[in-house]
Amino acid sequence: MNQQTTPQYAVLIYEAVAPENLPPDVMRAHLDLPARVAEAGGRIVAGLGFQDPTTATVIRSGLLTDGPFVETKEALAGVFIMEARDLDHALELARLTPIVEGGVEVRPLVDFQVL
Repeated sequence: MNQQTTPQYAVLIYEAVAPENLPPDVMRAHLDLPARVAEAGGRIVAGLGFQDPTTATVIRSGLLTDGPFVETKEALAGVFIMEARDLDHALELARLTPIVEGGVEVRPLVDFQVL
């Protein structure tokens, strides 16, 4: 019997501004995000920021490459996992993410426990 769970979504944060160059108010807004999401009826389950993209190593077809694979002005800066009622609610909550020069990508997560 499958257990009903609250849908979870990954919110991938893309930013053209390096974390150390983000304005202090934007950094505070990131730290306040869990409370703002909770006020809007969702829940941040986890959140992580990533080191500079130059620290990345990509494995593609068995070959290692330094740095991100695709040239872009924006880099994947972090991710958080949140619970929301549905995709529309997740998109509404993701709009609360402070971004200077970039955007967010919302992806539903697969709950392997209910498959």
